Amino acid sequence: MRFLITGGAGFIGSALANRLARDGHEVRVIDNLTSGDPNSLDPAVLFTRGDVADIPKLWTLLQDVACVYHLAARVSVPESIKYPRDYNHVNVGGTVSVMEAIRDAGVQRVVLASSGAVYGSQPTQPLHEDMAPNPNSPYAVSKLAAEIYVRTIGALWGIETVSLRIFNAYGPGQQLPAAHPPVIPRFLKAAMTGASLVIFGDGKQTRDFVYIDDVIDALCAAATAPHVDRQVINVGSGIEVSINEIVEAVERILDRHLEPIYSTTVEGGAQRMCADLSRARTLLGLEPRISLHEGLRLTLERDPRFAVAP
Repeated sequence: MRFLITGGAGFIGSALANRLARDGHEVRVIDNLTSGDPNSLDPAVLFTRGDVADIPKLWTLLQDVACVYHLAARVSVPESIKYPRDYNHVNVGGTVSVMEAIRDAGVQRVVLASSGAVYGSQPTQPLHEDMAPNPNSPYAVSKLAAEIYVRTIGALWGIETVSLRIFNAYGPGQQLPAAHPPVIPRFLKAAMTGASLVIFGDGKQTRDFVYIDDVIDALCAAATAPHVDRQVINVGSGIEVSINEIVEAVERILDRHLEPIYSTTVEGGAQRMCADLSRARTLLGLEPRISLHEGLRLTLERDPRFAVAP
């Protein structure tokens, strides 16, 4: 098949592009390199630097493409709280631009990378797709709006669409920005370098951490799976883990004691999150293979930023 991946030089996008290229598909990537790295892409991947707001450029890249993965987005919850207009512009406006170009080019299917953040705070766990979304950050609002735009424009123009609500993906190559870095690479880097390991809040808040290979399995399946049109589907591990438990897991893998510093600053987001994977199992055949312990070990082994593997 011939694919286009927007945001394809980012953490999830590059892993997806490389998997598809290894499987023999023709893969095109567009990324504005705000956070992506084209050096992470397999040489077989056709990379174009550009923005998804550039519809004429999208038209060129969409010729004879069977499926588009729309991953281009800004992804920090704390950053979105400070800059909601930017998140609306990129995550919502960018999605509309992509869907307009897809409509004009006659693409058959679109797979949107959405987020488990759209659920927000819910009275029960695990989180299933029939729950009413309760977004509690501009990032979550932007992802929910993107889902609705993708589904609506797809229905109007006969484009098959599916939105994958990806929970907390992690693994080798995950970006580690200076401001608001993701939890797992931040903890691993601190543990390996002796830097302060800061936990925001009391560390009892939970998330569903899913290893990148399992995320890519779900994304690949979504390109050709039947009966997924206009569906939203959770992608996670199905296991609820607290931030304190992540620290304990890192301690076990590295066989060293860590002294986290607790900050009263709260970064936003729900107190608890765990994905119900029933729909993913039925529609995508998803069965997460990598445990948290194994995923942390693989991240340490495969990511050169963590210089000494355990």
